[in-house]
Amino acid sequence: MEWNTLLSTKRMRGSFTASKNPAADLRSEFEKDYHRIIGSASFRRLQDKTQVFPLDKSDFIRTRLTHSLEVSSFAKSLGQNIGQKILSEKKDDGFTLRMKEDICHILQCAGLIHDIGNPPFGHFGELAIREWFEKNLKKLDFFGKSVDEILEPQMKEDFYHFEGNAQALRLVTKLHYLVDENGMNLTYALLDTIVKYPVPSTGIDKTTGNIKDAKMGYYYADRQTYEEISKETGTFSNRHPLTYILEAADDLAYSTADIEDAFVKGYISYHMLEEELQRLEQKIRDFDPAQPEDMRRQNTLQTFPAMEKLRTYYRRGVEKGVWSPESYAVKNWLVRLQGFLITCATDGFTSNYDKIMRGEFTQDLYYGTFGGKLMDMLEDLAYEKVFCSNDIYKMEIAEGVILDFLMDKLVSAILYYDTEKKPSSMDKRVVSFISDNYMNAYRHQAKGKSEAERLYLRLLLVTDYVCGMTDSYAKRLYQELNGIV
Repeated sequence: MEWNTLLSTKRMRGSFTASKNPAADLRSEFEKDYHRIIGSASFRRLQDKTQVFPLDKSDFIRTRLTHSLEVSSFAKSLGQNIGQKILSEKKDDGFTLRMKEDICHILQCAGLIHDIGNPPFGHFGELAIREWFEKNLKKLDFFGKSVDEILEPQMKEDFYHFEGNAQALRLVTKLHYLVDENGMNLTYALLDTIVKYPVPSTGIDKTTGNIKDAKMGYYYADRQTYEEISKETGTFSNRHPLTYILEAADDLAYSTADIEDAFVKGYISYHMLEEELQRLEQKIRDFDPAQPEDMRRQNTLQTFPAMEKLRTYYRRGVEKGVWSPESYAVKNWLVRLQGFLITCATDGFTSNYDKIMRGEFTQDLYYGTFGGKLMDMLEDLAYEKVFCSNDIYKMEIAEGVILDFLMDKLVSAILYYDTEKKPSSMDKRVVSFISDNYMNAYRHQAKGKSEAERLYLRLLLVTDYVCGMTDSYAKRLYQELNGIV
């Protein structure tokens, strides 16, 4: 892969400004992407979508919007560090200072939209939608035949492996109607960067050990869009190199932010964190030298005196007489850790540069670093103390009830839409809730398609509408339709 094609400024529809008067707008094409994103309703809706704690009343706890802003910031910082190292270490003769600036802008934008396709209620929302299709797709009757029998294999697998990642590409290329059916009409370089898993639902294979094959990256309905993008950028079903950096920024942001939010909410204490760090460092000290070479390498790379730093911040907090030395220690420690993780990801990219550019690197950028071990520990701690807590389970059960009800109503109403069968008065009213943007996108995409593909697109219309909902809207719609005042 070559940077001059990877950083493609092509759009599905050309830029009006560029064609009429280039001197009137001095922004780069990637800077224009940024302004398209932050001015969009889809981006604003992230302020009312769950990161970890749904419908939380605290103004401290992160939402999808604040998380996306953090990822954007980290991604841009990583782009600056990595771009400078490529230049200073002469990793690539074709890489220029302007390219460094461009990748920073692309990564800044990618961070803003990497979660823009996620449904309400966080990752549990994705799971609830997948499970709804697993439970109901075979039961749905369409003119006497099971929907599962009518749909082609990839169509079915799209619903069984429903993903916010694939929905993000769909949203920004087709659903966010600005001028026409091209969505936000973003640059191909940016669009390719947000495709973390460049495989269709039928290409998922977790046994390969290649991170790109773990999930679905695009729907059957959007396959031609992705093929055009990857052909233009020259990735051809490989990960775009910037995708590794975006993923590293996302991992960095959520692994540290989840701990801070959990600490503030009282799920995790200073002493819990201290104990987990002690266990991790003991594991490293007890490391078995008889293990394979790649495992030995993981434990001999640069380390971060994690437990020592945490205790140092605690002592400093006591000396300063702060109200909570524990809070002072945890928050300052997380900031210090973020800096260390940026260094790990920078080294991960530059040390694997040739493999990444050949499309042969199969791991994340933290692989083989102490930072990766720290992040795994933090994720396990958050999972055990937060995600598996009764409080979260209770909220998720309520969220599941809401999403199941909405999926039942919407799929039932949309199933025979656009067929000769006359809709019931109730179905008409339910269909009327779906926004004109989504309905227009369906009509445009359904033209000339077979009955099976139109049926598939109508089911996608439901997931499009549900994914566009905020947490509050989904809850309010459920209450209104059930007569709950």
